[in-house]
Amino acid sequence: MTAAIWAGIDAGKTHHHCVAVDESGRRLLSRRIANDEPELLELTTDVMALGDKVTWGIDLADGGAALVIGILLNHVQLVHYISGRAIHRASESYRGEGKTDAKDAAIIADQTRIRRDLHPLHPNDETVTDLKTLTSRRMNLVADRTHTVNRLRAQLTGIFPGLERALDLTNKGPLTLLTGYQTPAAIRRLGARRLETWLRNRKVLRANQLAETTVEAAERQHTSLPGEKLAAQMVHTLAKEVSALNEQIAKVDKLIEARFRGHRHFEVITSMPGLGIILGAEFLAATGGDMSIFGTADRLVGFGGIAPVPRGSGMISGNLRRPQRYNRRLQRVLYTSALFSIRRSNKSRRFYDRKQAEGKHHTQAVLALARRRVNVLWALLRDGRCYELAPLTTLSA
Repeated sequence: MTAAIWAGIDAGKTHHHCVAVDESGRRLLSRRIANDEPELLELTTDVMALGDKVTWGIDLADGGAALVIGILLNHVQLVHYISGRAIHRASESYRGEGKTDAKDAAIIADQTRIRRDLHPLHPNDETVTDLKTLTSRRMNLVADRTHTVNRLRAQLTGIFPGLERALDLTNKGPLTLLTGYQTPAAIRRLGARRLETWLRNRKVLRANQLAETTVEAAERQHTSLPGEKLAAQMVHTLAKEVSALNEQIAKVDKLIEARFRGHRHFEVITSMPGLGIILGAEFLAATGGDMSIFGTADRLVGFGGIAPVPRGSGMISGNLRRPQRYNRRLQRVLYTSALFSIRRSNKSRRFYDRKQAEGKHHTQAVLALARRRVNVLWALLRDGRCYELAPLTTLSA
């Protein structure tokens, strides 16, 4: 008779804790190991020696758990992912109030033993792994840029509010301007013509319009505010920081496109209206590109968090809530791409308009469209064919 073993790993940055149980839930092994290859290899060997078939569960799918997952997959082990939220909820049904790594590992092992709905982990190809790294880096850079732009706006408003209102501080031209001139007096002394020449020498597009707008704002403010000199220096520094972040994001975008174009699903994913290079790469990074992991389009929808779920067993009609367990990055991709598709596809626009005519507000209509698009994308990836985009006509046609 085949002896089945279930092993749960509570993963951490420096150390993991592993608990192995048999089919009755009896604990066979409990060990704390360093996140180091020799100890992880020894653990794998010891657990595999306990039975003929081992099923592993782990509460992280990347980061500090990447090494142990890689080792297990290289040993052809079946590894399931169970979220930290699911472990927290399950812990309420186990004895004991304390929370320890050993207890969490035991819960992971037992949940892996009794549940049948956990996602198995599979080795990603090199392209998907690279895209995960690059898209995560891009998200961090974009967040840093947003934070820095907000600080720049606040600083500029403190000395020159008229110019802050007139400029789009995410564009190259206004940022270049602020690296040289920040105060009304300095801009008035320079004048529109010399400012235009200064901007043209730095390859700013539509330098004449920017120069005119800037000088007009300077002519409306003749008051010099306290602390203006130091604040102007801060504006200069922040403008350079935003420009540097823009350059970094542009470089990462090129790397993402180069890696994404090499993937077998590139043509299929980007053929969908609204899914361009960046959103398509993020979709691939969030899902791994292997739709068989999810089994059905409905499970992919649930993973993306765009399907409402009932509030309870006594729910009334329309008494729904948003799902609490989903991939936020995938949800953003599905929602944003649906929003963009309304501008590019007549079919998407007509579907969106119909949902609004049925009484749904904007967000509900976009989510309904995103749900429908998942079915289409699922079929395209399954069949390996591209979406055929009808020629754009007037939306009333």
